[in-house]
Amino acid sequence: MENNSPIEFINAYEKVQKGIMVQLHNLLLSYPKISSKMRFKWPFYFGKSWICYFNPVKSGGIELAFTRANEMSNSNGLLDFKGRSQVGSILLSSLKEINELVYETIQEAIVLDETVKYQSKRK
Repeated sequence: MENNSPIEFINAYEKVQKGIMVQLHNLLLSYPKISSKMRFKWPFYFGKSWICYFNPVKSGGIELAFTRANEMSNSNGLLDFKGRSQVGSILLSSLKEINELVYETIQEAIVLDETVKYQSKRK
């Protein structure tokens, strides 16, 4: 089934994965200048440029991936780059893992988007 909106995508999942995505979706859209769109088959969240996306993993969790993680401080050590140079992510396996450190990471990504113009690395 083709999911044409982030809500359709989220609703196609069950229990834990759906709960995590619903909470993150609502949190991200609570920021005034953030919107969501489907890109590359995943829900992406945009401000001036792309900020993050959800990637459900087979183990049952959700990877919250930040597209400009290489420009973030990662001061709380949550971001895992998994060999990627630009994208870093946080693997969330339960709702209780969406804590203050996750909120801080999301906030940092939004502030980065609002204050530093995105420079495409493509040639």
